Amino acid sequence: MDDLRQKYIDAVAAASDEAALEDIRVQAVGKKGEVALKMRELGKMTPEERQVAGPKLNALKDEINSAIAAKKSGLADAALDERLRTEWLDVTLPGRPQRQGTIHPISQVTEEISAIFGDMGFAVAEGPQIESDFYNFDALNIPADHPTRTEMDTFYMSMPEGDDRPPHVLRTHTSPVQIRAMMAQGAPIRVIAPGRVYRADYDQTHTPMFHQVEGLAIDKDISMANLKWTLEEFCRAFFEIDEIELRFRASHFPFTEPSAEVDIRCSWEGGTLKLGEGDDWMEILGSGMVHPHVLQSAGVNPDDWQGFAFGLGIDRLAMLKYGIPDLRAFFDSDLRWLRHYGFSSLDVPTMRGGLSR
Repeated sequence: MDDLRQKYIDAVAAASDEAALEDIRVQAVGKKGEVALKMRELGKMTPEERQVAGPKLNALKDEINSAIAAKKSGLADAALDERLRTEWLDVTLPGRPQRQGTIHPISQVTEEISAIFGDMGFAVAEGPQIESDFYNFDALNIPADHPTRTEMDTFYMSMPEGDDRPPHVLRTHTSPVQIRAMMAQGAPIRVIAPGRVYRADYDQTHTPMFHQVEGLAIDKDISMANLKWTLEEFCRAFFEIDEIELRFRASHFPFTEPSAEVDIRCSWEGGTLKLGEGDDWMEILGSGMVHPHVLQSAGVNPDDWQGFAFGLGIDRLAMLKYGIPDLRAFFDSDLRWLRHYGFSSLDVPTMRGGLSR
């Protein structure tokens, strides 16, 4: 038994890897190993012989297992020492920079607009993007033969046979939110309605889905003068320019009377747009006094209440303020252009160069 012990203790000491140790374990103490075979012979011995041989065989088995475990630990330590000797890592070096998330210009501008009008007392109202033609057209005094109600301009929802509900559309403006807000709250009321809208159009300055914010103020003595002051104050705050001049041009919208397109004074120098100076004008929004039929549709008595409404394109405002030349860039999957225009997380962009002609 001493020879058997010496044989395997020497074999364990000479093993060079864990595979060799496993082979030794199987040969020595495995089910068919030499120690196991010796233990099977105990049944043939006398009780006196078993009392002597049994403890020696168990001690031998434990000693071989302990030697294998110690050798395995030693091999692992040696492997780690070798890695530490051959692999070098400077833990004092700075970590690899992680690219931060980027806030989208539309989200940024929507927050800016909401904050500015919030300071003027306007609440933010929301509504569904799929609207019935009552809220999208009828309640806003848009006649049945108006061009915007054709499928060339408006996305109509598919209706199954037997569905007797009125036609539904992807809203073409956020004006339906104004109707819903007046129906829910009555008058007086002062709200803005930012959100997605949809029209069948696509070019450098139009996309099938874009973003609008519409404003509504209803009270006893509101006039066009209040509308003019509100829009001037908004433009000063949004474009961060004190010397803002707006021009109101007579226009026609079914939901306002009188109606006015609003232009902002600007100039072009070296292909760069500058707002608040120069001899040129650029249209930025539509506005007017809310039509009495619209008030009636929303359950507000036009004999007692009056007010103004306006609508701005959020995407176009972002293009003007941050010099983004193509509206379609907002939907580009390559976000490197965002960093080009200065947008990054936790960073509020500042006024920069404008559009190229």
